[in-house]
Amino acid sequence: MGRVGVSFSAGLNASEIVECAQLAESLGYDSVWVAEGHGGDQFAILGAVAAQTERVKLGTCISSVFVRTAPTIAMSAAVVDQLSGGRFILGLGSSHKVQVEPEHGVAYAKPVTRVRETAEVVRRLLRDGRVSFQGETVTIENYELWFQPLRPSLPIYFSAVRPKLLGVCGEEADGVILVFTTLDTAAEARKHIAAGAGRAGRDPGAVDVTSLIPTAVADDPAVAFDALRPGIAMYTGFFPRYNRVAVDQGFGDEASAIAEAWARGDQEAANRAVSDAHVESVCIAGAPEQCRERIAAYHASGIDLPMIAPMATGPNAKEMAQASIRACAPR
Repeated sequence: MGRVGVSFSAGLNASEIVECAQLAESLGYDSVWVAEGHGGDQFAILGAVAAQTERVKLGTCISSVFVRTAPTIAMSAAVVDQLSGGRFILGLGSSHKVQVEPEHGVAYAKPVTRVRETAEVVRRLLRDGRVSFQGETVTIENYELWFQPLRPSLPIYFSAVRPKLLGVCGEEADGVILVFTTLDTAAEARKHIAAGAGRAGRDPGAVDVTSLIPTAVADDPAVAFDALRPGIAMYTGFFPRYNRVAVDQGFGDEASAIAEAWARGDQEAANRAVSDAHVESVCIAGAPEQCRERIAAYHASGIDLPMIAPMATGPNAKEMAQASIRACAPR
């Protein structure tokens, strides 16, 4: 089996994520990724993981360019990189207007530009130790690091699902983080990445194509499918960007039904509107052997690094996550 990563976003506390990361490292996983949102401070968690692991790479998936300043992101990234001995990957993304503005009170505008400018500030600050920057969305009069980063540069990946930002990944990112991918997604994404790489004179093959893939393990596939429906319903119902993704993937009627149910506050109806075909197309679900076959299919489709995102909730969340980690282990 090729490279496999694991990502954590909700359901586990920081100490449980550290335990799961140690398990993942022992089973040969390539990397451990931590989202943020409402699940805990990702850099603090990754610092703890860094102290308790030796080999596995560590990444953010993603750090929002709207809810942290660019210098804060750079400084946090440099700290985790130093604690891990140079194992850190910075995943950046724009998050969503429906989340950033009401939850953080921050104006959301020009997300693609904000991602690009934040990355540029991070690169300059790590390289030079200080930065002054005047952009369209980011202005830094002067910021200076009071410590020496371990590395003057580190890998920066962008989260992208739409053609414009996929092209930007080709122009300047070290990798792309896809979400809700089917077995057809990578080929289409690579076209946009290649176009961007061509504009910048880069090798498109140098862009690491990764994807977050919701995962649930159960001997009865129906149990696994049911565990994954709420996540698809939430993303499709609440985030316009992912609703468009579902439409583009051929689930237009379903996406409308989910959005309507979500808008009236009927989460159960939204969950019921998620079809088996939808779950099967964008998730890893079923018995361990089925999960491993699905990961192999993602590799064959052009995903360099499938990242399982274990569905883990409730009092047994850690055990659920560990079951997925064991079932999908590369060795």
